[in-house]
Amino acid sequence: MTVDEALRAAVARGVERLDAQLLLAEVLGQPRTWLFAHGDDPLNADHQARFDTWATRRAAGEPFAYLVGRKEFRGLTLQVSPAVLVPRPDTETLVEWALECLAGIESPRVADLGTGSGAIALALRAALVDAHITATDVSPDALAVAQGNATRLGLGVEFATGPWWMPLAGRRFHVVVSNPPYIAGNDHHLDALTHEPRLALTPEGDGLQALRDIVAGAAGHLEPRGWLLLEHGYDQAGTVAELLRDHGFTEVATRHDLGGVPRCTGGRCI
Repeated sequence: MTVDEALRAAVARGVERLDAQLLLAEVLGQPRTWLFAHGDDPLNADHQARFDTWATRRAAGEPFAYLVGRKEFRGLTLQVSPAVLVPRPDTETLVEWALECLAGIESPRVADLGTGSGAIALALRAALVDAHITATDVSPDALAVAQGNATRLGLGVEFATGPWWMPLAGRRFHVVVSNPPYIAGNDHHLDALTHEPRLALTPEGDGLQALRDIVAGAAGHLEPRGWLLLEHGYDQAGTVAELLRDHGFTEVATRHDLGGVPRCTGGRCI
């Protein structure tokens, strides 16, 4: 089978052409542009078998990042696995907001609750050389991925295991960020996300319990005038803003993601 024949076969089974090209380029160890000039080149048996396996898995909905084992996030190449969510570009909105809130603070202390792959914590650490970043997760497997990324990237982040505030008893931070599970348990969008860890996608029920828990415990872990910044679902901004105000937060605001969707809401502790 030639390069072009392999690509046509992958597209025929439901893989988008760009994904097919990127997967085959990965298998061959070549840039995608190389494929355009080598469409008639034959694939050896090993390359064809590996590509067929990846194409089958991609057609079944497995994220591209899990197949190749990595994902770019704010200039960092992160290793990912089915133990963690695939980092989304929209989450960069949360990072940018946090950096604005931290501007001018010397040696800031920052916490990232539910860190997953470590994307948020590591992006903040890369941008703030004097910051102390603490990242938590309830999943030891997820923390292992995050710790591996921190080591490989040479970024010093403290990691702690446990749900939300539990690993941070007695500690306060200038900014706390979180991208918690927020999809309702009966939301049809979960049908397309079966390859990613359900625990990181939904707290079940109405999808708001993790957000409620984080907001309820925040006051005891923020410095005076500290910020709590939360990622949430496309239709949850109003509810999260109300939660923050009910718990005494001021300067409550919402930021929109790259697609114009209200994606993050935060407030300032009194």
